[in-house]
Amino acid sequence: MYDIIIIGGGPAGLGAAIYALRNGKRVLLIEKETIGGQIASSPRVENYPALSSLSGADLANRLFEQVLALGIEFELDEVVAIEKAEIFKVKCKFNDYEAQAVIVATGAEHKKIGLEDEERWVGRGLSYCAVCDGPFYADQEVCLIGDANSALQSALLLANICKKVHLCLLFDRFFAEEVLVEKVLASPNITITKEILLNKLVGEEELEKAVFRNTKTSELVEFKVAAVFVCIGQVPVNEPFTNLLTLNQDGYVVADESCLTEVAGLFVAGDCRNKKTRQLTTALADGTSAALAAVNYLNNL
Repeated sequence: MYDIIIIGGGPAGLGAAIYALRNGKRVLLIEKETIGGQIASSPRVENYPALSSLSGADLANRLFEQVLALGIEFELDEVVAIEKAEIFKVKCKFNDYEAQAVIVATGAEHKKIGLEDEERWVGRGLSYCAVCDGPFYADQEVCLIGDANSALQSALLLANICKKVHLCLLFDRFFAEEVLVEKVLASPNITITKEILLNKLVGEEELEKAVFRNTKTSELVEFKVAAVFVCIGQVPVNEPFTNLLTLNQDGYVVADESCLTEVAGLFVAGDCRNKKTRQLTTALADGTSAALAAVNYLNNL
């Protein structure tokens, strides 16, 4: 049995692991996909103190190397439920694990655009990760849908790879840091079209054309592109915990900065909880708070 099980290998989970391990606890980290979470696919991280610029993948690798050196135990598995009796049982697809305390740090997943045939186009010209798939479309024209920081960072990345980037906004403005907006506006091969919504994707085996609809005039706007990148935010991954945790209307765990939940010994950290600001540094801060709260809980059993 473990002292603490951490569910999720993003910044919040890795940050929690550092503090739990340094306090002498036996810790299991369970991650279902990629170490680093959403930050691992960020082309460039420039808002982390003391590190002026590095890729999200590099940052994720550094964090994972740190917890490995501290003695973390790691399982690549997907949690499907948590049960609580005297101790916690974390049920996964392949194995079950037990612990006296659990930290949920599952983060969020890419939000889909909502087309009926969306899944058909994934891998055939539709992507949610410019870092992962951008190089496949070198010297070609692409669309990118989104208006916040991660979308603009991805647009700038694609502008270095692709012939032309059509940046498509649902509204009439950006929701990003001014420094990123200025870089996008200054890029010679990024064009911006506002107030349009993706209507359909067209092609035989691979994408040939993206058709948008103007939200004000209903006029159709077409782009002959090889790919469409969707960067419109995330949705929390909290479905396996609904039996124990209270979620708000958007699916986020109801918990404040203390990272405590209504269940003794169960804590939450990072983008999966309701909060106003979701950034790399706030995820790490959550991980710290959750780990220290879990350590205090265990020390007082």
